[in-house]
Amino acid sequence: MKKLVICFTLLFSMVLFPTQVEAQQSEDEKTIIKAIQQMFNGMRAGDSSMISAVFVQDARMGTAAKNREGKVVLREGSLKRFLTQMATPHDQVYDEKIWSYEVRIDGPLAYAWTDYTFYLGEKPLHCGYNVFELVKFEEGWKITSIVDTRRKENCKTPELGYIEQ
Repeated sequence: MKKLVICFTLLFSMVLFPTQVEAQQSEDEKTIIKAIQQMFNGMRAGDSSMISAVFVQDARMGTAAKNREGKVVLREGSLKRFLTQMATPHDQVYDEKIWSYEVRIDGPLAYAWTDYTFYLGEKPLHCGYNVFELVKFEEGWKITSIVDTRRKENCKTPELGYIEQ
């Protein structure tokens, strides 16, 4: 009987504990997605302060793509240059549409993998994937790094599914 009570207690705690962890991860996942969406809303609005609020000060940025010779290179960017570009008035809206989110969390560290198509106004320019690295500080989740890929073929659009350029 004693063994049965111990087994039942262990089984019950195994069922209950993951539910509590999943609930916390789910809340963190929502907060992470909200931070990423704030960045893209800031891009559409041309509001650099809205964007910078979700980044750490020295965030890293980069693009993994092929150069003219067909070799894969990592082009490094900077948050400062990105914010300046977003705050500079432009005729057309910079609109990055996100098709999916895959978020992985371990304590204060998270990665979000997003499938996107970038539009200049109504015209799709390129697409690929973003990989966001985020850290949870006292004030919340902050983006510490973004690396993306860019291509001009097989891009998703809401109207056509995939486009060929």
